[in-house]
Amino acid sequence: MTDIARRFPENPLLLPKDLAPSREGLQIISLLNPGVFRFEEKIWMIVRVAEGVEQKEGVLFFPALNVAGDTEIIEVPLNDPDLIASDARVISYKGLDYLTTVSHLRLLSSTDGIHFQEDPAYPPLFGKGELERFGIEDCRVTLMEDMYYLTYTAVSDSGVGVGLRSTTDWRHFENGGMILPPHNKDCAIFEEKINGKYYCLHRPSSKEIGGNYIWLAESSDARRWGNHRCLIKTRPGMWDSARVGAGAAPIRTKHGWLEIYHGADAEHRYCLGAFLMDLDDPGKVIARTKEPIMIPTESYELSGFFGYVVFTNGHVVDGDQLTIYYGAADEFVCGAHFSIAEILNLLR
Repeated sequence: MTDIARRFPENPLLLPKDLAPSREGLQIISLLNPGVFRFEEKIWMIVRVAEGVEQKEGVLFFPALNVAGDTEIIEVPLNDPDLIASDARVISYKGLDYLTTVSHLRLLSSTDGIHFQEDPAYPPLFGKGELERFGIEDCRVTLMEDMYYLTYTAVSDSGVGVGLRSTTDWRHFENGGMILPPHNKDCAIFEEKINGKYYCLHRPSSKEIGGNYIWLAESSDARRWGNHRCLIKTRPGMWDSARVGAGAAPIRTKHGWLEIYHGADAEHRYCLGAFLMDLDDPGKVIARTKEPIMIPTESYELSGFFGYVVFTNGHVVDGDQLTIYYGAADEFVCGAHFSIAEILNLLR
């Protein structure tokens, strides 16, 4: 199977070794899924940086944030009967789940969209408070009326929900708290109000009934969300049979709101697809791609911390050209160009 992505020849654009750990005693395990925006005539990424602790024989170390936002290192003997460590990403200890890494967000900018670097004037963003104790992940950025809205996954031992921060200058932030409670993630706010209301896509989940579907919600203040509607479900036997989730903010076209989304199958292979919503009522889905527009094929997409993954929550638009920045194999940051017209032609 082929896709329509025109990958950057410079891929991967960022590797874990390209950034320094946030503190002594930690090491960067992965760079993942950047939010993307324009600011001060540059293209910026807000990259998820996942850090872990260098392991020693016979002992498992894993990080967590305390309420003050400082990283603590938890140490457990591998032979502890209360430890379950069969997953590379999540462990269980004394009946509680912990991540093997803790994530924060780093800001990097570029003048050419290919070479990105950090600026010390724009410090990292870390989790704050009990509901972000295991870190903040996968930030999506929406610009509306000179305000940047950051929606991100807030992780703690209480669950996984959606946090909100906002800024105008990327130095000072207003904390909006958790706007969608567990279990929820993949929240992308539209970059225009529709009939005077904010709209967002999000992904609540249930282990008992239902599934990992894309939902729509509306709000008068971008804080309190309601009138939730289920938009996109998984499709049995297809590339998005196990879970689906929104990418970045939907793109306004003359045909409707175009959304790039990710889907995964039962083998945990993550691909990208697209769907189209009505301009005046985004609760109406007009069309959806049958086949993926991007599938993991390159070596840096197939092999990494968690292979067979392409995952995006950030892009920039220049006329017909859509530049998607994406996480590859849960370890690297890459880029690819698409034609919006070509994507629209694949919708059915």
